[in-house]
Amino acid sequence: MSSARLMCSASGSDADMLYAIGFYADDPFIWWEIRGKTHIALSPLEIDRARPVARASEVHGNGEFLDPKAKGSFAGIIVGIAKKYRLRSFLVPEQFPAGLLEKLRREGLRITVSEAPFFPQRGQKTKEEIAALQTALRVAETGLRRGIDVLKASKSDRRGFLQWNKMGLTSERLRAEMDSAVLHAGGSPANTIVAGGEQGCDPHERGHGPLRANEAIVLDIFPRHARNHYYGDLTRTVVRGRASEGLKAQYATVQSGKRWVMKQMRAGANGPALQKELIERFTAAGYPTEQRQGRWVGMFHGVGHGLGLDLHESPRFAAGKLFEGLSITVEPGLYYPGVGGVRIEDVVIVGKTGVRNLTKFEEELELR
Repeated sequence: MSSARLMCSASGSDADMLYAIGFYADDPFIWWEIRGKTHIALSPLEIDRARPVARASEVHGNGEFLDPKAKGSFAGIIVGIAKKYRLRSFLVPEQFPAGLLEKLRREGLRITVSEAPFFPQRGQKTKEEIAALQTALRVAETGLRRGIDVLKASKSDRRGFLQWNKMGLTSERLRAEMDSAVLHAGGSPANTIVAGGEQGCDPHERGHGPLRANEAIVLDIFPRHARNHYYGDLTRTVVRGRASEGLKAQYATVQSGKRWVMKQMRAGANGPALQKELIERFTAAGYPTEQRQGRWVGMFHGVGHGLGLDLHESPRFAAGKLFEGLSITVEPGLYYPGVGGVRIEDVVIVGKTGVRNLTKFEEELELR
């Protein structure tokens, strides 16, 4: 008897499964690896679609392993796999379904949850993956370009609210324009952020309601490419009209902070130390990170996160030392109610002596 690695999930929502076989499906299926060979078992709905594209040594139908006592459940199929390949134990990833894990243990199988990532190599992007990220970023830039174009075409009414095409311009309406452009460019948008004024001081606020002239608007767009399934991620902060002097100074501080940290980044650089120093630089410039009246102000999120088949992929910027081939966002931000929120985000690839910026979109605060 021997052991094997095992996954059971939908590759459409589990990046490890998608990375393992390169086949996208919204319904769960089974993957296992034994003695250097990989296998997948799928339903009749998916098997013929998977055969020509799945990166697996063998593609099986679920019925090949079905245990009649289990009534066709995933647990029953896995029990059948264990019997055919004389397996007593499986190593599973941390995202393995808890209910299925317990069922398999009740069937007498030993299930161990891996403490290490199943595919640590995901962190170091290949040339092909970098190209996929660039393609996804171009889609994100298309969506952002549409948002900028609509804002530039908008006008302020006498109350300071933006009007576009003879209607009030809201976060919802501008987001729909950006997301439509993403769809036409071959992407799948989700939860695009269009947060104006005070809403922009909450980094994950999607934004709602009317947009105003002369206020900061945070535009954060992160679509998934519909074919290669990699994510693009891009943020710009803009003002339709004139920014206040306070907002201009805050924007310039974030902009210079982003440039500074990117100059320090290279393989072996200490992420936590760089993040700490960046926050200290902001504090020295008059932008402390602290709580005021029960809410956080300043830079109260990390410098960035890994990007790939997951939107927020390990490692995060402050997790440890940077390494060659890492794809990571650089997105410092400062948030102060009364002035506004500012965040600027690019995606870079870490190299031996510096970084390669994959983002091509300009940084422009005032849109006239």
